[in-house]
Amino acid sequence: MRDPRVARLAEILVTYSTKVQPGEKVLIEAYDIPNEVVSILVDEVAKAGGLPFVTLKSNAVLRSLFLNASEEQIQLIGKLEKDRMEAMDVYIGVRGSQNISEHSDIPDEKMKLYRTYWWHPVHSETRVPKTKWCVLRWPTASMAQQAGKSTEAFEDFYFDVCTFDYARLYSLMAPLKSWMDRTDRVRLTGPNTNLSFSIKNIPTVACTGECNIPDGECFTAPVRNSVNGVIAFNTPTIYQGTVFEGITLTFKDGKIVEATAAGGNTDKLNQILDSDEGARYVGEFSLGFNPYVLEPMKDILFDEKIAGSFHFTPGQAYEEADNTNRSSIHWDMVYIQRPEFGGGEIWFDDTLIRKDGLFVAEDLKGLNPEELKAG
Repeated sequence: MRDPRVARLAEILVTYSTKVQPGEKVLIEAYDIPNEVVSILVDEVAKAGGLPFVTLKSNAVLRSLFLNASEEQIQLIGKLEKDRMEAMDVYIGVRGSQNISEHSDIPDEKMKLYRTYWWHPVHSETRVPKTKWCVLRWPTASMAQQAGKSTEAFEDFYFDVCTFDYARLYSLMAPLKSWMDRTDRVRLTGPNTNLSFSIKNIPTVACTGECNIPDGECFTAPVRNSVNGVIAFNTPTIYQGTVFEGITLTFKDGKIVEATAAGGNTDKLNQILDSDEGARYVGEFSLGFNPYVLEPMKDILFDEKIAGSFHFTPGQAYEEADNTNRSSIHWDMVYIQRPEFGGGEIWFDDTLIRKDGLFVAEDLKGLNPEELKAG
């Protein structure tokens, strides 16, 4: 028997997030998720009049491929997948994982080939600017373990969050978008953190479930050379299968001039930041406020939406909020400002906007967790 929650999620992805129209070609890319879920998505796309295309991938198989592939081979795979992506109108990516560290032992030079010749041309250059797209995780026992929940309790949490009434968020986020659109200087503070930069004339994007599920963030990008100060992230982050904690970045005129991480990962952190010239500049600044996502679970599609958080992103800028930074990486690093995480403030020009994770400006209080839940 099909789980009605899966059917509801598929309906949201097809009719709300990507708004599939008759005749549109839709690529469904599934990593380690049940075949039944893929079938439900295929049925929903066909019901909307779309033309479904499917690719099934395994993280374990990809590990073997990355370890053994030559540069020429990765370039050809990237070319073939880019050609296919260019033929698509819509992309739905559903990503499961039985082991979040599956790719942690792949040498960085191999992952750099993947980022440069496969991921970047297929996704950053083609999928993001040229298709309607939405990406999401699939709940697994390993994700439940990351979140510190039983498998059943995590599935309930997952479907509650992913089938949230995101359409309602649009009007509530409009004042925040307006604030960010007219702001020049931003200052972020917290324990061991004092960072300032400009977002003047960089567009702001309100995210309400169109490109990510779960959602609940509003992002822009800093003026590329304007970032100065220090930020000590208080949330663990996973990149290329490795868990990084205690990341501290020091900026001068936009560039990361010093980067350290706890647990002996400083060298690996700097290897990633040395991937290319743009990897040491920031391509995104975003505020998160999903009222149901409260604790980090080492999954960025959830963690970047944590209520009372912001994220700062070394690497590629999105086309919608383009600060001209180009890179093969895009690494969202999350900082939570709620009191139990040490608190902190966000200032737009000379106005305090959020303190200890709660919006204090009157027209933004509707985005605080209790108000969102009450609505």
